[in-house]
Amino acid sequence: MKIYLEDVFKTSGTPTHTFVKPVEYTKLVVALRTKGRGLVVEGPSGIGKTTSINKAIEEIGLLASVTSLSARKKEDVEMIKLLPEFSDMGIVIVDDFHVLPNDIKKDLSDFMKTLADEDSESSKLILIGINKAGDSLVSFSPDLNNRIDTIKFEANPEEKIEEMLTLGENALNIELNIKSELISESKGSFHIAQMLAKETCISCDIIDNTSGISITDTSLETVRSKVIQELARLFYPKARAFAIGSKLRKEGRAPYLHLLHWLAISPEWSINIDELLSQHPEMKLSINQVVEKGYLTKLIGENPMLQDVIHYDDHSNILTVEDPKFLFFIRNILWNKFAEQIGFIGVEFSKPYDFALSFAGENRDLAESLFENLTDREIAVFYDKNEQHRILALNVEDYLAPIYNSEADFVVVLISSDYPKKIWTKFESEHFKKRFGENAIIPIWFSDTDSSLFDESRKYGGMTFDVNAEFDTEVSKIVEMLSKKLEEKRRDRAKKKEVNSPQDE
Repeated sequence: MKIYLEDVFKTSGTPTHTFVKPVEYTKLVVALRTKGRGLVVEGPSGIGKTTSINKAIEEIGLLASVTSLSARKKEDVEMIKLLPEFSDMGIVIVDDFHVLPNDIKKDLSDFMKTLADEDSESSKLILIGINKAGDSLVSFSPDLNNRIDTIKFEANPEEKIEEMLTLGENALNIELNIKSELISESKGSFHIAQMLAKETCISCDIIDNTSGISITDTSLETVRSKVIQELARLFYPKARAFAIGSKLRKEGRAPYLHLLHWLAISPEWSINIDELLSQHPEMKLSINQVVEKGYLTKLIGENPMLQDVIHYDDHSNILTVEDPKFLFFIRNILWNKFAEQIGFIGVEFSKPYDFALSFAGENRDLAESLFENLTDREIAVFYDKNEQHRILALNVEDYLAPIYNSEADFVVVLISSDYPKKIWTKFESEHFKKRFGENAIIPIWFSDTDSSLFDESRKYGGMTFDVNAEFDTEVSKIVEMLSKKLEEKRRDRAKKKEVNSPQDE
């Protein structure tokens, strides 16, 4: 009987010739047979969750009583909303439940608790989601944890990937010459292994079990290159859309680009943003800006092309890749080249702040407006009011001194008639005055201030804030100039790095 390649190494649907029971399969069968008790199956996409559930249900003989719903289909969501009203619904599977609105998640959480307490014989709810999906469900009903089974699908061990590839070899009557490399490259994903194995066969003109070729003759580099080229058409626009965010800010710190990069290099399929920020303090301000103001949630929520590949849970602050092909694509991006292609300049940062503001309290309105406008451009700004929660219980002088000494690329000094009179501005200026010669101080002189005040600043280029002009217009002018200065510094830094980097022979 002729067996076709696309039926052996399948890139969608349930495998027929190459299904392999994952490590969690036995536990899954037992959980499915348990009456009433809810089941949450979580783990990365492409790891075999849905396929395993379907196979286990078929094995148990429950297929006729199963209803499958998807949280991604509008008509199915309407049905999901009604589930708590059913007293006898049979087995219901809700796939991708993590994308449901929080109010529906809460209703499902309460419903699962009710089914468990009633020890229902005729109803069972199975929820399938990405990593940590069960955590978000339990957060709505903490006592639910002891009333449901949670099965976590991890990356498959290499022997399981090898078993799957061997089944494919036997079905097609071939031998994969790069089998060990395919196992390693798949990083535990059945889906990626299927995709790579299929491309390996195509590269060697193997289309069925009668192709007459007993062993493939290609390299992983060739296969990977062809797969990436194919994936790029679909996933490059998605990666670019996420990396840029709502608008490309060349002078900014590229917070979305960094989040995408961290996802790509993570050994898992998801990242906890809070944990990563403790490892990358230089990115804390710019990323907290897009997280705390809801920009990250809005970016994904309003962009359908991103919803298929990335999920963000604003309760747990976990960002997850949903599509294994997208993860494979971003893991193989040349990141410096990608950042340059989409328009970013010098995206590696050694200092936690781009600008630190120094000003008298009487000029807080200008300082706050500069802070808001600059941070909206994804620029990291030290502004005392924004840091008050971090300064609590600390020695304030010890906290502030290094910021003005060295932890900001530029210190922006708002020089009004009040500036020289304040204790804290004197303290700050003592710590940054040595940086005048480093071209790191940007004075902004108030138009109604005596030019003799703070004479040191007059030796260097700065800007004037016209107190008689329209406030927002003056702020916009200053912000634009500061942004251009920062962009210029980014370009200079990138050029120096390029000159100092060893050249390829």
